[in-house]
Amino acid sequence: MVQKLIGLALRNRLIVLLLAGGLFAYGIYSVKQNPIDAIPDLSENQVIVFTEWMGRSPQVMEDQVTYPLVRFIHVRDEFCVCNF
Repeated sequence: MVQKLIGLALRNRLIVLLLAGGLFAYGIYSVKQNPIDAIPDLSENQVIVFTEWMGRSPQVMEDQVTYPLVRFIHVRDEFCVCNF
């Protein structure tokens, strides 16, 4: 079977070259029409949390409010961007 296919391709070189050239041209066209960005964003996810607790030091705010909230957001599988 494979030998017959190779023999057919060798006998019809022009058809094989035209088919290969057509596939190559279609591949270039497809790459140019593809809207997907091929360079992924590898930067760290960032979360900005503004908290206010009157009379508490920044370290207490970080330890008791901001850090637990950021950990909860980072652990979530589904993440939504919320604009207030």
